[in-house]
Amino acid sequence: MIEPVNNNLPLETKKINVFKFFICSALGIFVFFVPVTINGTSSIMLDHLVTLIQTMIPFVAKIAIMMVIIAGGIYPFWKGTWRRNTTEFLFTISKVLGVVIGLLIFFNIGPGWLLNEHTGQYVFNYLVIPVGITVPVGGALLALLIGYGLLEFVGVYTQKIMYPIWKTPGRSAVNALASFVASFAVGLLITNKEYKEGKFSKKQAVIIATGFSTVTVAFMIVIAKTLNLMSVWNLYFFVTLFVTAAVTAITVRIWPIKQISEEYYDKPFEEDISHLKGKEKLHYAWRKAMEAVETSPSILRNIWINFRDSIVMTMSILPSILSIGLICLLLSEYTSIFDYLAYVFYPFTWALQIPDSFIAAKGLAIGITEMFLPSLIVIKAAMATKFIIAVVSVSTIIFFSASVPSMLSTDIPLKVTDLIVIWFERTIFSLLIVTPIAYLIF
Repeated sequence: MIEPVNNNLPLETKKINVFKFFICSALGIFVFFVPVTINGTSSIMLDHLVTLIQTMIPFVAKIAIMMVIIAGGIYPFWKGTWRRNTTEFLFTISKVLGVVIGLLIFFNIGPGWLLNEHTGQYVFNYLVIPVGITVPVGGALLALLIGYGLLEFVGVYTQKIMYPIWKTPGRSAVNALASFVASFAVGLLITNKEYKEGKFSKKQAVIIATGFSTVTVAFMIVIAKTLNLMSVWNLYFFVTLFVTAAVTAITVRIWPIKQISEEYYDKPFEEDISHLKGKEKLHYAWRKAMEAVETSPSILRNIWINFRDSIVMTMSILPSILSIGLICLLLSEYTSIFDYLAYVFYPFTWALQIPDSFIAAKGLAIGITEMFLPSLIVIKAAMATKFIIAVVSVSTIIFFSASVPSMLSTDIPLKVTDLIVIWFERTIFSLLIVTPIAYLIF
């Protein structure tokens, strides 16, 4: 049975907690969710802050990121995780390779195929640097959004929607939103923290990581501009949001996600609130928020803890993004491997009568490497094809240049083989859902 609201806290403490709840939550919402126009560019404050760091101190930022990459290559040996299992060993090799590649690109030493603006320079400048700045800065500021009761309050009201459709607690709605507006890595940071605190089971953490932690709205704008879809931007955004959510609702009910354990990382932290209504639910939501504020560290300490954890995650992500992302781009640029892999998807694109079916199939096949590459493949295709690929490249979520290393750097129990299967499932279901919609638009 759910306990009644605790009204026995000292009045002074309650006032402090109320102040923290409203001020910190408002600042967190402002930083992550409210678009602000600065110098003619409309984006969220986190994105403006990251852009400011990149433009004001670009060389200092590059040096700092290079140091993080080097630390990321050393970290598995220092912690001894390199010998934990085969997957850890292979990713440790990829991190060491990432350090070597990073140093070569940083000092501009090496062959043309490595320093090419479409290969090594692209990965370093357009993936590594933005992620390397966004994750620590966003991770530190996450303390405002998730540390002072907002998730607990929102979770009470979204549980009736989230659990029946996606089998996740109500609080996961904030994770999904943070991924869309901030970064998939930021979304994963929240999910990993909540999972370790017992607020998500293993299955729920996997569902959130593979079903909601997609690329940002800002990156979707880059795709839309590249494929001349800005004239239908609102349609593109909301169709992508719908397709991503619909596909997640399907994948949670089939293998391999269906077979994942409902066990918790430590002690489960959940309560049945399905019977609560109206004012009783409001009181319960408020009590949960106040309890979260009461047990949270001071604001500065909370920011420091989140920054420290996000730096560790950044160390794990960056070397892998650099090595795996570069290898995938080189395969795309200099081999025909993705032309052959396209035949896996060609029966689907042909049966659905998608214009430029083979090009579309190649775009789908290459999506597992880097989510922006499909757009480059179909840049000269028909508008309907561009729209389909633009949506699918976002809704599939899983790609080896960034999201896979990010997922595997968390404590969430994910296997590479499972991720590949989930990627394939999401690709097919996304294709089947978005194609009829594209025909209605174009």
